[in-house]
Amino acid sequence: MKLHKESKGTLIVAILFIAFIGTISIYYLELWSLVILIPLLVMLGLIFWFFRVPTRAILDHTENVVAPVDGKVVMIKEVIEDEFIKDKCIQVSIFMSPLNVHICRYPVSGDVIYKKYHPGKYLVAWHEKSSTENERTTVAVKSLTNHQVVFRQIAGYVARRIVFYCNVEDKAKAGHEFGFIKFGSRMDVFLPLDTEILCKIGDKTKGGIDVIARMRD
Repeated sequence: MKLHKESKGTLIVAILFIAFIGTISIYYLELWSLVILIPLLVMLGLIFWFFRVPTRAILDHTENVVAPVDGKVVMIKEVIEDEFIKDKCIQVSIFMSPLNVHICRYPVSGDVIYKKYHPGKYLVAWHEKSSTENERTTVAVKSLTNHQVVFRQIAGYVARRIVFYCNVEDKAKAGHEFGFIKFGSRMDVFLPLDTEILCKIGDKTKGGIDVIARMRD
């Protein structure tokens, strides 16, 4: 199983911690140390699972908007995006549980025209105000259909580290990785009002694969 590069620090700390606790418990508890070691090994297995990088066949997209993450659609509504678009648009929000793949992918192809990191709170990721009050990043892409599309990584109550690798003037390619969020979290995508929305609240999404909307040139 391939692991994401962001796993390195977390795995080193987890393995050293389990090795230390394991050594102490075996020395003092002998066979009873299994009561401690088995849950710790299960936790280590979950960390490996969290940082997995699945193999996916990513297609080329022009009009399609693909799911940027694995998760569940929790919001589709008309809002005013006041950081970059500064106008009405459709917000599609996808919540990720700690068991989902947390690779963040471009929802559309085009050119990166804006990026910014915002420090903030750690409200639960499904809270509506988390989009504007939590630690977050904002990226805007001018799509191949000549639209401005904004998407936002949002830290949740558990997620305390967001990374994004894109820079202004980079070429965005729908379905390809631009960042990562550690543990439960959320992504918002802001689309033009005339976008054809192809998903509904409650849908499960697979990042880079499922088409959630379509924009016409």
